[in-house]
Order: sequence, then C-alpha cells, then structure tokens
Amino acid sequence: MRAKASDMHGKDCVKVAVRVRPFNKRERDAGSHCVVSMVSSSITIQDPRDSQTRRSFCFDYAYWSHSGFSRDRRGLYVPEEEGGRYADQDSVFQDLGEGILDNALQGYNATLLAYGQTGSGKSYSMVGYGPNKGLVPKLCDRLFEAIRENQDTRQCQVIDLLSRGSRTSGALRVREEQHRGFYVEGLRTVPCDSAHQVEQLMEQGTRTRTTAATHMNANSSRSHMLIVLQLKQIFSKESITKQSNINLVDLAGSERQRSSGSEADRLKEGTAINLSLTTLGNVISALADVAVGKKVVHIPYRDSVLTKLLQSALGGNSRTVMIATLSPADICFEESLSTLRYAERAKRIQNKAVVNESPTERLVKELKAENARLLQRLSRLGQEGRRAHDETKELRQLLTHNELQIRAIQTLWEQHLQEALKDWEQQYANITQERRMMQMHPYILNINEDAQLSGVVKLFIQEGEWDIGLCDSSLSSISIKGLGIQERHAVFRNEQRRVTLTPQPGSKVIVNGHAVSQTAELQHLDRLVLGSNCTYLFIGYPSERGGDDWSRYDYDYFQSELAAAEGVHLGESSAESTHTDPSLLAVFYDYIKLMPMVAEANQMSQELSKEVEFKLEIKNLALSDPKGHDLEKEIVCRVTSTGRKQVWMWSKTKFVNRKFLMEEVYQQHQAEQSEINRVEGLSAAALPRDKDPFWDPVEPLLLGTAHLWLQSLAFRIPLEEQLEVLGSEGTEEAILQAQLVPCNSTGLPLGEDDILIDPSELLGRRLDFQLVLEQCCGLRWIREARNRGVQFGFRMFDCSQPLYTPAVWHNLNPLLDHRVHFASVHTSQRLLDYLQSSAVVLELWGLQEGCTDLVSSLEGVRMTTDGVFIIDDEGPTNAVPVNSAELSCSVRALLQDVEELKSDNALLKKENQCLREQLNTTKNGGDGGRGRPLRPSCDAEFARALKVFYHSMTSVRGQLQRLRRHRPSEESDLLGLRLFIDEQGRLMRDFSEQLEQSVSTLKHDVAAIVRRKRERSGIWFD
Repeated sequence: MRAKASDMHGKDCVKVAVRVRPFNKRERDAGSHCVVSMVSSSITIQDPRDSQTRRSFCFDYAYWSHSGFSRDRRGLYVPEEEGGRYADQDSVFQDLGEGILDNALQGYNATLLAYGQTGSGKSYSMVGYGPNKGLVPKLCDRLFEAIRENQDTRQCQVIDLLSRGSRTSGALRVREEQHRGFYVEGLRTVPCDSAHQVEQLMEQGTRTRTTAATHMNANSSRSHMLIVLQLKQIFSKESITKQSNINLVDLAGSERQRSSGSEADRLKEGTAINLSLTTLGNVISALADVAVGKKVVHIPYRDSVLTKLLQSALGGNSRTVMIATLSPADICFEESLSTLRYAERAKRIQNKAVVNESPTERLVKELKAENARLLQRLSRLGQEGRRAHDETKELRQLLTHNELQIRAIQTLWEQHLQEALKDWEQQYANITQERRMMQMHPYILNINEDAQLSGVVKLFIQEGEWDIGLCDSSLSSISIKGLGIQERHAVFRNEQRRVTLTPQPGSKVIVNGHAVSQTAELQHLDRLVLGSNCTYLFIGYPSERGGDDWSRYDYDYFQSELAAAEGVHLGESSAESTHTDPSLLAVFYDYIKLMPMVAEANQMSQELSKEVEFKLEIKNLALSDPKGHDLEKEIVCRVTSTGRKQVWMWSKTKFVNRKFLMEEVYQQHQAEQSEINRVEGLSAAALPRDKDPFWDPVEPLLLGTAHLWLQSLAFRIPLEEQLEVLGSEGTEEAILQAQLVPCNSTGLPLGEDDILIDPSELLGRRLDFQLVLEQCCGLRWIREARNRGVQFGFRMFDCSQPLYTPAVWHNLNPLLDHRVHFASVHTSQRLLDYLQSSAVVLELWGLQEGCTDLVSSLEGVRMTTDGVFIIDDEGPTNAVPVNSAELSCSVRALLQDVEELKSDNALLKKENQCLREQLNTTKNGGDGGRGRPLRPSCDAEFARALKVFYHSMTSVRGQLQRLRRHRPSEESDLLGLRLFIDEQGRLMRDFSEQLEQSVSTLKHDVAAIVRRKRERSGIWFD
C-alpha cells in the first residue's frame, strides 16, 4: 500500500519513501542474495550472517523496483504484468512529485531529499536515465504545464548548483538575514519559461559540478547537489504575491558514514568523513527527539553549510519528502541498514509550513513611504554636515535596497526574460560550437565514478602542439586541475591526423593501465590517467569512431585495468567463467575502489612533505586459520614512514576515514597558499601529532604466520620442523626452527617405546608435550631496519589468551630458545580431533622503537605451580545440569560397566600369564632358540617406521610449498617463460621423487615388519 499524495497536504511531518533498486553488475558478479523484502509499506532486512536476525521498518511510501520489470519499445522500464508490484518512475512521481508541485502552487515551500549510499539509485530516482525521466525533469514538465493551464502571472527561477565540495578561495558564502533566513550571497538567478530551459541549466550545473569536483580532488559521492526552483505567483485582482521554493537535494553517498565498529581510531570517525552528512544526521535526530516530547537544548543547524540551507526544510517552513534508496544485496547489508535507520528517524520530524503570501500593492506603498522618511533624514544629516559618516552610509544602503525591491515588484516578467535572452543565446552558441568541434577534432572526455557525470567535460585537441596541465595563460594550452597535475604536465601533438602524448619530466601519465615516460601514439578509445586520478577517454577522429559504444569504459574499467597492471585481476571473463568465488569478487571490487584513494593519499603526502607512503595489500585469512582453510580475504593498507622507517597496518575502514581527514588538511593547505601566497603552507602541513591523519602511535605489527601441524602428537612422535613464516601476500618473512616434543609430567621426552599406533589409545589418559621455538633466521623485518625487534605469539587449542615469546631486538637471526609445556589430564575426543586435523598458528610480530612489547595475559588460563599450561580442561563450566533421577540411573549404569570391566580384566590377566609361560618355554627350549636376545616388538618397529615417514614428509611438504609460490615474473618475455617452465619441471620432478621415495620406504619397512612377525609366529607356535 502506498500513502496517497493528497495526504501530504494535511500534515506537516516529513514524509519518507524508500525505494529498492535491482542488482547492479558488480552485485550480480559477486553472486549476491537479496536480503530485503517488502509487504505494503513495511520493509524487512535480514542479516546475511544470521538468518534469524531481521529488522522491520514502516514508512509512508515503499517502492519495489528490484524485480518484476521489462523494457518496452520506447526504452521505458515497466511492470512485466499489469498491476504488478514493480514501481516505475511514473509511480514514484505520482506519489511524491505531484504532492510537492501542489504544495508549491499553493504557496508552501517544498523540499525533496534523496539519501542513500553511492550507487543505490539516488540519481536514477532524482534525474533518471534516457527515456526513464526522474523526479526533477518530470516536476519541471508538470510545473510549466500548470503555468500554461493557468495564465495568471507566475514566475519561475532556477538557482545554480551549490556543492559541498566547492570550498575554493572563490567559493560563495552563506549569509543569514532575519526575514530570509540563510541564503547564498551573490548567487545568480536565471528566469525560465520552459522545462527545456531548466534542463539546459541543470546540464550546465552538472558540468560546473564535475569540473569543481575534479579541481577539488573529489568525486560525486562526496558532494551534494542542491537545485532550487523559485516559483513566484502574482495575483493581480487580489493584489497578492505568493512565493515558494522547491528544494531538490541529492545528498552525498551515505556509506562514507559507516564504521566497522570493530576498531577505534584515535581520530574521531564519521564527522571528518563528511561533516555535512553527520551534521544532517544530528539535526534529524534532535528534531525527532523534539517530535516525541524530549527536551532538546540545541539543534545544530549552523554546524554545516548543508544544514543551514536546509533549515526551512527540516523543522521549519516547508513540506518535506525524503526518498531513501538502497541496494537489496547482502554485500551492502550494513549500508542499507544504516540508510533505513536514518530514514526512520527522519519521518518523526514535524515542520511548520505556512503559505508565503503578501499584499503586493500595500508592500509597494510601504516601501515608498519608508524611502521618503529615509530621504528626509539624509537631508537633515547633509545640512548639519558634521554628523557621523557611518550613519549616512547605512541610510543610503537601506534606501538603495528598498528601491531595488520596488523595481523588482513592478518589473514585468517579459522584461526579465528579455534580460536573460543574451545569456541563453550565448549558451546555445556554446553548445552548437561544441557539437561542431566533436565532428571535426579528436578530444578527451572525463570519466567519473558517478556515471551521470561521465562525458560531461570534453577537451579538444586541434592540430598543432597543446600543453595540458595547470597552465592556462597560453592560447595553445589545455587547462586541467587535480591532484598531481603539474604546471606543464604533458604535451599533445596533433599532426597529419596522428595524435601523440608526451609526458613531461616528473609527471605521472598512464595509458591503458601502464605508466609511460616517452612519447606514445594514441588510438581511439585509449584510456588516460593524468596525475593521481584524473581519468579521461581519448576519442579519435570521426573517421576512426564507427559505431563504437564507449559506455563500457566506465570508472570501474579504468581501475580494473590499473589493478591488472599491478598483478591483481580476476582473469578474462567469458560466458563459461561464471563461477568465480563471490568472496574474491568482493575483495577485487574493494581493491579497485580503494586504488584511486591510495593514489590521492600518496600525492597529498608528497605535496605536504609528510614522507608517508600508502600501499594496498590483500590479507589472506587462511594464514591465521588453524586448519589452513582458504577463508575469505580482506584488503588492508600498509602505511610506511619512509624517514623514520615506521610501519602501520590500517584496515579498509580506518584508511577511508583517514583519507578524508587528509583531504581536510590538504584543502586547508591549498587555501593558505592561495590567500597568503605562502610557499610552504606550514600551519596546515605541520599539525600536532595528535591531530595529524598521516601519523599514528607505533604498535606491534603482524608480519606473518607459520603453521606447525600437530598430527604427530596424536601418535606421541616428536617432530622437528623448519617452517617458513609467510606474510599476507605470500612473501617469506623468516625461517623458524620449531619442535613438538611428547614428554612426561616432569618434562622429560618420551622414548620410542611410548609411540602409539592407534591415537584412540590416548582417550581418557594424560598427554604432555612441549612446544619449542628454537631459532628464527633471515628476518626481513630486521634486515630493512636494524632498530626493530620481533616476538612470536600462539594460541594452543582452548587457551583463551595468546602466549608470547620474550621480545628480541636488533638481531637478524635471533636465538629464541622458548619452551612451553602443555598438558591434558584427561584427553578428550575433541582434543584428539584437533591434534589430527589442525596446526598451531605461530604469529610473527614486528616491534618498532616506541611501542610496548606484547605480554601474555594469563587471565582465564589454568597453570600448575610448575608452569604447565592445562588444556582440554572440561571443568564444571561445561557440565550440563541433570536431575537426581537421571544421575542415579547413570551411576547404576557406570557400576555395571565397572563390574564388566573387572571381569574382563581378570580374564586378560589369566591369558597374559599363559602367554608369559609359553614365551619362557620358547626361550629355554630347543637349540635354535638358546641364548637368542629378545627381539623388539612389532609395535615399536612400526612406530619407528612411522617416525621416519613423518620426517621425510616434512621435506615433501616444503617442496610442495615452494611449488605453490613459484610464479613467473610479470615482465617475463618468451625466454623468461621457457626458463620458468624448465625450473617448474625440475621442481615437479624433485617433488615426485621425494614423495615416491617416502612412500616406497614406508612400504618396504611395513613389509619387513610383517615378514618378521610371521617368522616369529612360526617359532612360537610350532
């Protein structure tokens, strides 16, 4: 059920609509599942990690646009079946747009807010795409239809876009006036008499927004778009004027507000990421509290430009609608849930809307009378001659202001249109000129993260030589701005219908994913990246274009190409390759999303002389899994202080937060340079450490892990291993010598006679063993900087806290000699399964100057007075309460079992005595047996054979690991690939020979043991 549009007229509370979009390509590739369901105006979202956890919300309008649609001949998306649940653009406009328009025509201010994560469908709902027009163009069409239907005098004005990202030195300022409230000073207003003119102005605003975002090192998801339609109606008969504002707001991407919740950054998250969105949320929360009767001292309208401009829309003189768009995909669960919570708070807000009308004639008379009084006062001041100059100046300003108001009221609408005619003619001339040049010359066009802003800026490359960069003084220059753009960044040459690009020294230029430093000839649809992240698509001469569709070269395509050049890719996509692991796809898309942010962070660090480098890494969670399973991967950012040789590892969420804080510092630095003409901009760059987003206190860093498999302990076989400690990207960080030593309760190693053939013999018995970390060799961490140290950490079975070795500093090959004794008093099946299938994960931690050592926490850990750690302790906490009847039954059953075991034991003792006598007879009787020493038991021989086999398999496992890591170099030519194949073949032969030899030796030993057992059987029982 949808609320009727007419319901909006009777109440002034904020109306909230939610729209669910279809899966996009990224979500389909990742194999996403829909976690959102909708019944009437109620929406339910399910946690993909817990199917029992659901949250339900109820809104004024709910639109299901996820499925059940098709595309007709006109290109419109319509329901597959008549009366289906799919909500198309017309349905949304009928509910929301019509109500906003009716309110505006009645003289009320009206506001439409679009909120949601980047890519959730805000722009599609607000602007639309192709024939599927959104709310804004449909609203303009209906507005001018209403004007034509009612020929009473009505005026419509469009105010240019105001984006939060535009904070350059020349940015417009927001002022406050008692009657007008907050307004933008010096904003140009343009009269319009058709919806087509409004559309043209919106395109012009989009171009300005795109250019400003490029200059400010921002993208669309970090800027807001505010369109204000001013509707002025003059009713001549009643001498009344009604004036209303229609605010259409496309807010920045809301996922910038999300925090993982699993870590705390020393610098406050959220507010720095997007101050205006955070402030908007605070305003909405405060107003929602007021609506339910809570006492609120302060509503923070003044904390951001956005909330100042939206004051009337939220809790003020406006009738407001919010449309929240969200993705139904499981990988967007957190962002979608955050959007629903935000919208739920917004619907509680209550506004106080009034009709904005005033008697026109009376207003003119009052202004004229006031002007007469002002003139008289000025005359008296002029006669006295010695009165204050400031008072005279103030009176003249008031007089001028009143005269302008009278002129504006009395000026006819046709005169306003005549004044704007020259602007329109100039704009049409520019559009015509651009289209003509597109058919004559090659050009480059911008590619933006927001598809709506891609292709807006076109830079033409005419014949001759053209410098591209910050320079704009020369007639033969193409001016662009952005992070990493040099004064003279590169040179385009267009000669004989061939276009070349020559990078200048020190400038960064990438063509088709690869950095170039020499002249490169450009081909049609080549991809260019200038500076840190200015992306352009090269369009060749018209004769080269054909019917190519350049829309496939979107922002993701550029970043995927750059990632492939770094060795991060998913391979060629084809019709057959539809089974890519969704977790890998999610990590890949995270990687390409963060790549431009890392490039920008590195550029800002360079320009601010921070000496900090950022690099993305893919962390393999299997390295921390005791079973070694190939779990999901995640993206982390490695941060290195090149001067102090300090290293940090930031999570994805922490890096995104810090990136926005860096932008604040960088923009302040840029503003200081332009205003005060400083060369260094010290006050912005030299922040105190506690406020510097490029710095963090040093802390221990997880360098890598090694797996020491525990299977030999199940047979009480000692194990000595030489382990490779591997980093998150598979790099070798060190070699660790470790041992597993089965022992008795006092710590003495067990002998060969204690080796078990069947691990189940351990059940219910005591098991003691020692983990020995002997030495670590070839520490890459220490090799890079000698002032560092290392520690190893590990967690055994059910130990609640990790244990750490003592810290060792300044040593490339430290001797650890660390021994830990573990004991299980009654070995359980769970421990036995753990030993046979798992490994203890040995974590190598890097220490830096200034950070504290890692200390073992013994809280919750059981230890004996001799320092033995007790594991597999099934204490009373695990006991299941039973009643007395069940307990007595269990006791009786146990007593019966004890009696049966006693009987069996007596029989076994008797049989054992018979066997001992038979053995003595065999030893003492016959010539062949006299004086022969007692042969070792078959069990001990078999245990020794197993021990040899386990040791040989250690080298086999090491050879297998080398094979897995063996990869050809990215720059390998044909000869290099042949050498790689030869080396790979040699490694395969070695692996095969070692494996075959180990198995063959085991077979031979087992056969010999069986043969000897048969011989003994013949001797004993002849």
